[in-house]
Amino acid sequence: MDWRNLPPLSALRAFAAFAETGSVQKAGESLGVSHAAISQHLRSLEAHMGLTLVDRSSRALEMTVDGTQLAEALTEGFGLIDRTVAALTGADAERPVHISTTHLFAMTWLMPRLSDFQDKHPGIDLMVNPSAELTDPGPGGFDLALRFGSGNWPGLDSEMLVPTDIVITAAPSLVADRIIADPCDLIDLPWLQELGTNESADWLRKHGVTQTRVKRITHLPGNLMLEGARAGQGVISTAMSSVEADVRAGCLRVLFRDKGDTGYHIVTRPGVMRPAAKAFVTWLRRQKKTG
Repeated sequence: MDWRNLPPLSALRAFAAFAETGSVQKAGESLGVSHAAISQHLRSLEAHMGLTLVDRSSRALEMTVDGTQLAEALTEGFGLIDRTVAALTGADAERPVHISTTHLFAMTWLMPRLSDFQDKHPGIDLMVNPSAELTDPGPGGFDLALRFGSGNWPGLDSEMLVPTDIVITAAPSLVADRIIADPCDLIDLPWLQELGTNESADWLRKHGVTQTRVKRITHLPGNLMLEGARAGQGVISTAMSSVEADVRAGCLRVLFRDKGDTGYHIVTRPGVMRPAAKAFVTWLRRQKKTG
């Protein structure tokens, strides 16, 4: 970054305040300066950039297209700075640790263990958000994610928590005594799939089944998907760690298993982690050691 090309910070702050409040008067009040000072900062910023950022043709000042673009960047940038400073200084110490994971992993692995964390850390609140959507951790948002994959997410730190293979599984009542030797043999069976994913199509395509579609796909939250599989309502693609108990009990039968370096990872952003989140990650690592 060439710092010499950046406009003065005071001018950027003034413009960001103007963009947020919609007037030089309110911007001045929010920064504790006069409206004349805000106006001067806006003009100096325009002179520095060689752009018209504010349309002064009418009585009410409005941002130009360039001004709107700069305002969006400043809102994001100053917002990130504000959240990071809050995290580093402990200003958000009372905020719950916000965890992103899937319905299925939350139900089968995390929730049965959470009472141990709560017993050991009674002063730390948790907020578990089960969703198939991949949401990156960031200041003021999610502290960490528990995410399935190979661990390669650009710009994020990850470490393996639960190594596990992908399996295709179904209830014995669904497959009965039919011979299933090839992925094509699954085409005429119904499938269940976690909301927000394409797991069934992705797995079939990966294994060379591309010419046709399965009999029926029902999209469900992960916990309901597993219940449906147990009841014989469809074939599912999932992590082996989520169905081990069902397979041992005979409730589900593994039809195919993809072995590899996959599993659920602890995913965090690089940098300093606030104390509450750090305590939770430390606890997760202990769970990894104890199984």
